[in-house]
Amino acid sequence: MAAKASGGVQSVERVFELLELITDAGGDVTLSELSGSTDLPLPTIHRLLRTLVSLGYIRQLPNRRYALGPRLIRLGEGANKQLGALARPQLKMLVDRLGETANMAVLESDMVIYIAQVPSPHSMRMFTEVGRRAHTHDTGVGKALLAQLDNDTVRGIIARQGMPTPTTKSLGTIEGLLADLELIRARGYSIDEEEQELGVRCFAMAVPNAPTPTAISVSGPVTRVDQAFADRAVPMLEAAAAIISSDMNSN
Repeated sequence: MAAKASGGVQSVERVFELLELITDAGGDVTLSELSGSTDLPLPTIHRLLRTLVSLGYIRQLPNRRYALGPRLIRLGEGANKQLGALARPQLKMLVDRLGETANMAVLESDMVIYIAQVPSPHSMRMFTEVGRRAHTHDTGVGKALLAQLDNDTVRGIIARQGMPTPTTKSLGTIEGLLADLELIRARGYSIDEEEQELGVRCFAMAVPNAPTPTAISVSGPVTRVDQAFADRAVPMLEAAAAIISSDMNSN
């Protein structure tokens, strides 16, 4: 295999370029769409795709489009577990200092997936099962993740997944969501104001420079998670997110 001057193996770099292009396109693309998104020659793209299909990392749909394959699920689940383990010390720090449940989540296939949690010591506390999937628009971590994306990408996610309203306080229109995202971008953190579950408030923040959209949060009953709590929690979330980001990007 030819090696690039940077020291990378060119064929491997090309494979991952194609996988990332398919992911960025929403999970499935045509051969011509891939060709228009990369400088790779068409025969090279076709040869790499054929190899990936044979290995199960890509699948070809009946309409001839290429989609991510099932063998990537195992890799993704393993990576999520490692990511959750890396963040656990910071989540525990948040729980120790704030007394409320801390979570970590990533954006996967247009949905939030929770990959780590440290529960509150209180008997009345929030519990979200690791591995649970949730919508982006009605969760603190989800909105923190969406705020990192441009509005057209957000519109696409909502168009594909919809906007169910589990409570009377849930956002039910794309206009309302985009307005909330503008506030989140301005202040640097999101708030779930009983949008996922009545009586529960959550503060969340994106992890900067994460290799995949990632956010952390603290949540609990509105009787405890109030403005005084927010004044303490937000700086701690910011510090924890910075440390997690540094740990993720360290060699």
